Amino acid sequence: MQPVNRTNLADSAAESLRAEILSGRWGVGDRIPNETLLTELLSVSRGTVREAVRVLVSQGLLDTRQGSGTYVRSTVDPAGALDRVKRAGLRDQWEARAALDVEAARLAAIRHTPADLERMTRLLKARGTVADGGYEAFGHRDIAFHKSIVEASGNRAIVGLYDFFTSSILETIHSTLKGDVPEPDEQAHAAIVAAIATGDPDRAASAVRAFMAPVLRELDRLLSQ
Repeated sequence: MQPVNRTNLADSAAESLRAEILSGRWGVGDRIPNETLLTELLSVSRGTVREAVRVLVSQGLLDTRQGSGTYVRSTVDPAGALDRVKRAGLRDQWEARAALDVEAARLAAIRHTPADLERMTRLLKARGTVADGGYEAFGHRDIAFHKSIVEASGNRAIVGLYDFFTSSILETIHSTLKGDVPEPDEQAHAAIVAAIATGDPDRAASAVRAFMAPVLRELDRLLSQ
């Protein structure tokens, strides 16, 4: 392990520790060197080591246990994985988000509460059109509606992934397609809510697939130009 660059000590220390984890030097469940040893190995202060460890704990790579030490929680770098996903093509990202939409609707059909349905219906009514405040404001209202379905799935992992894909897709659309991706009408949106309300997961999934199909076809056309 090399002493860290002093331009940004905490970030450099975190990168050095991350490299050790990703290299396989420390496996999942292994306890990493204690704070005193890390200060010597990295040539930094105890405070810098603590901050570096906090960064890696927040990223899911390390786990601190009171009175026991700090252990490797994962050897998979989530930041790197998400960065690779973000560099994927727009269609790949949209297909992945569509898959999340389908599974979220399936789970929402099984797990939704009356309050969930009320929220979906309210957000659908509030969604309006692009004429109501412009494309950006409309986009936020549309996302709020779709996210209400995802949240009704009760699956926190899907919610987190959905947030990531939604943000990445919107960035790509704004920078390359200028908002030209077609938007399904209110009837298509309402059909998803109605299908979820039946409690039939297959019907809910089918409603989302029907909703997404025209969007994917148009994306193919736009991206091929």
